[in-house]
Amino acid sequence: MDYTFLLELALILVFTKVFGIIMKKLGLPQVVGAIVAGLLLGGAIWSPLTGGAFVPVRASDTLSIIAEIGVVMIMFSAGLETDMNELKSTGPVAALIAVCGVMVPLGLGFLVAMPFFGIGDFKAVISCVFIGVIITATSVSITVETLKELGKLKGKVGTAILSAAIIDDVIGIIILTVVTGLDNPSGAGAGAAAADVVLKTVLFFVCAIGIGMLLNKLFKWLVKKYPHRRRVPIMGLAVCFLYAYSAEHFFGIADITGAYLAGIILSNLKETGYIENKIDIGSYMIFSPVFFASIGIKTTFEGINPSILLFALLFVAAGLVSKIVGCGAAAKVCGFNAKDSLKIGIGMIARGEVALIVAQKGIESGIVPSVYLSAVIVLVIVSSLLAPVLLKLLFKADAKREMLIKSA
Repeated sequence: MDYTFLLELALILVFTKVFGIIMKKLGLPQVVGAIVAGLLLGGAIWSPLTGGAFVPVRASDTLSIIAEIGVVMIMFSAGLETDMNELKSTGPVAALIAVCGVMVPLGLGFLVAMPFFGIGDFKAVISCVFIGVIITATSVSITVETLKELGKLKGKVGTAILSAAIIDDVIGIIILTVVTGLDNPSGAGAGAAAADVVLKTVLFFVCAIGIGMLLNKLFKWLVKKYPHRRRVPIMGLAVCFLYAYSAEHFFGIADITGAYLAGIILSNLKETGYIENKIDIGSYMIFSPVFFASIGIKTTFEGINPSILLFALLFVAAGLVSKIVGCGAAAKVCGFNAKDSLKIGIGMIARGEVALIVAQKGIESGIVPSVYLSAVIVLVIVSSLLAPVLLKLLFKADAKREMLIKSA
């Protein structure tokens, strides 16, 4: 066995903590420090300098698995913190925000891709549509961590962002299936594939909620019989992993959606706070730092030329503006004030593993050339850094205003 991964884990933990502390002293979210630490440890900087001979931490299957556990635990914790009353009240609002947060990026992404791919034939049109599909994907994990750090996850804005992001992913999966189906020269099976995705999505939520009601009763009994015992959070984490696995394996839904739903199921227990506290210890110690650092570690800027650079700049701008405008405008229509609408729009701009997975599927299918993956990586890095910074600035401004009002 190669034990290099132990050294890599040590480097990740030290660097993420040091840069997290630095960011905190600068008034920035600590998650930004973890992403910067990943960039400094990965190949994006070291490969060009050393010709690939020396890279402190290389992307590997081991780190990917640990990072995946990290994002699942983050979303489970977010589910535990979700206020069900707020979730019910923001349900229809979140659906509209999600729809606008998919349609606007899809359209703007198509327009950005047109000068580079053209629309002279069906294949080119599909490529342009796929570029739009890539920027529809929201990675809420970074926003969740930021809102938790700010103590704003349970509020109306935080719940709206979380709910919209979940719906956003479901819509994105359906559109991705349709587009990849249409890429078949005959176009055969696209409608059937889309219907299959919709059916599996509905079945997942029906089964998950139905079984969840039984699990909720079981955990209420467990909490009553064994109050404040570690077996309760251990069983809760088992439910999290089972839901995450079932979502991906049986229904083709993102594992983070299953983890988030598992958290919601256990969010109304007397011991929910105790479960959350124990889960956060494991997550904070190793899994979350590896997840956020892995975003930077996986980054590479190989193959970038002037044309790709121009595309990347337009692509990143479209990715940021489309979410802020689409989600923010929908939130404003639904009754949120201008400041909260802006927070929701910014909270939805972060892209992460979902965008990279979607892009990879397009490359594997031959819809877009592999060189365009670098533009997606740039969007992931820029949005991952901007989302927490801008959210913190907005919430900090609100806190200062409230203090001035109270002191007046």
